[in-house]
Amino acid sequence: MMTKSDHPRWGAYLNGNGAEFGLWAPSQPEVWVRAGGRDVPMQRSAEGWFTATIPDLGPDDAYCYKLEDGRTVPDPAARAQKDDVHGPSLLVDTASYDWQYHWQGRPWEEAVIYEIHVGTFTEAGTFRAMIDRLSALADLGITAIELMPIAQFAGNRGWGYDGVLPYAVHPAYGTPEDLCALVDAAHGQGLMVLLDVVYNHFGPEGNHLSDYAPEFFHPDCHTPWGAAIAYERAPVRNFFIDNALHWLREYNLDGLRLDAIDHIHDPSDPDLLVELAMAVRAEFPERKIHLTTEDNRNITRLHERDGDQVPLYTAEWNDDWHNTAHVIATGETEFYYVDFADDPQAHLARTLAEGFAFQGEFSQLKGEPRGKPSAHLPPLAFVDFLQNHDQVGNRAYGERIDRLAEDRAVQALHAILLLSPHIPLLFMGEEYGETRPFLFFTDFHGELADAVREGRRREFAGFGAFTDASAPLPDPNAWETFEASRLDWSEREGSGYVRLGEIRELLALRATEIVPYLAGVGGQSGRMLESEPDVVAVDWHLNGTVLHLRANLGEHVRSVPAAPGRTIWGSGGDSFGPWQVHVTKAHR
Repeated sequence: MMTKSDHPRWGAYLNGNGAEFGLWAPSQPEVWVRAGGRDVPMQRSAEGWFTATIPDLGPDDAYCYKLEDGRTVPDPAARAQKDDVHGPSLLVDTASYDWQYHWQGRPWEEAVIYEIHVGTFTEAGTFRAMIDRLSALADLGITAIELMPIAQFAGNRGWGYDGVLPYAVHPAYGTPEDLCALVDAAHGQGLMVLLDVVYNHFGPEGNHLSDYAPEFFHPDCHTPWGAAIAYERAPVRNFFIDNALHWLREYNLDGLRLDAIDHIHDPSDPDLLVELAMAVRAEFPERKIHLTTEDNRNITRLHERDGDQVPLYTAEWNDDWHNTAHVIATGETEFYYVDFADDPQAHLARTLAEGFAFQGEFSQLKGEPRGKPSAHLPPLAFVDFLQNHDQVGNRAYGERIDRLAEDRAVQALHAILLLSPHIPLLFMGEEYGETRPFLFFTDFHGELADAVREGRRREFAGFGAFTDASAPLPDPNAWETFEASRLDWSEREGSGYVRLGEIRELLALRATEIVPYLAGVGGQSGRMLESEPDVVAVDWHLNGTVLHLRANLGEHVRSVPAAPGRTIWGSGGDSFGPWQVHVTKAHR
């Protein structure tokens, strides 16, 4: 296994007297750097690495690579582009940014995550425009913002999961310096900044790697988005490991969320995911860095603990929590919700007590067993959410939960989400009940735009909720689809005022009544209690206290198990009315 110092570096770096360049292009006998009005030949190693040093270059100077056939391509590890994903790259000096806050991070148990799409969070859709909204989030009780992917993709509009230049900041959102300013301002408000990164594929437009490094991919192995990536090759795995270190080092980020890691298949030992986490932990021993994953397999090997230490990944996005809660709130049981239709309240209780609902049981959707036992992991190993970009935006019409469920159901589930010992996540606008949709949008053209549009129609053709809909599906490439997805901040102080107050109260209670008891809590801390239908009853043994949750998530009055201790939310008793939630604490 090559260590970080053993391999040439991808990309271009300013060295005080010019710039150094590194590119892995094993299919090319010769490569040149075009910069400063001249083509400079690069030195080739036996492994296909090309390197060059060019004096008299500085920040914002443009460059590109010229291949043997005369074509020019951008740097796949460019820190910024001059224009679009096909054109020249730019030299960047983030080291010169004057950081105002010497920030070391916050402990994970304090995390209340707020997921943001930069382009639709504000009217301007930029990093700088976000800064003015940070104090409102901090005042609410949010402690971490999580940015959907910001690596550059083709066009101006998109979710970010079709990025092709993983090191470059998407220019529609601002410059690298603008991103530094956002992170710095967030830290000044006490907010962690997490970033969603995509290491399982490249987008369909603007990826030039196969032109000079076809070995980067497996021609006979595919993912849903194209050829699989050859992670077992050292230059390839270093590309992604260095990328993770780049975001954390250059922009002082507090952590990363790795998207859809079930599509990262690497036979190496250690595999890419393990080596990446180990590299991060080794690089930043003094900082509180948090790594989370998205993975519908419900595996646990990456999230195991060593006492109180996190050797690899901090937490997993818990789709099971969302799916059970969504079925309870809406009654929808199509597609992946089918697995949770039989007894959603029991599934929710299990996720709260043990992490996953499916821990090896047969999945009707998958047609095979799904998941691993998870009760041995601490509650902090799970990120729960009632909404996120996927669960809203991958609906045909992008409806948020408030369009699909009654207020009392949403209110009850928010209380459970924010007062459980798991890590809660809110999707932007959720705190005040945003009524605008969050739609799937792109900025492709020609045949690719047609393919995306038609693929979207086929995706929803079999859904009963959409086959009879009178409204046509929104065109992902239309400007109006993007515009319709912007937050309406006027709702926050208008129709959303009551919801906002409820969320603020719940987060204040979480900060004072729950967070102080989460540090050091281990596995096997949660226990489901036998209950009547529709009732969720869970006890957690935390650090110095026992937390009792009782909820009736149905339409009939139900008896609930006794919940001793002091009430911190709701009102108790032996019987609960519909959608009643009660949380108590008793000292151990």
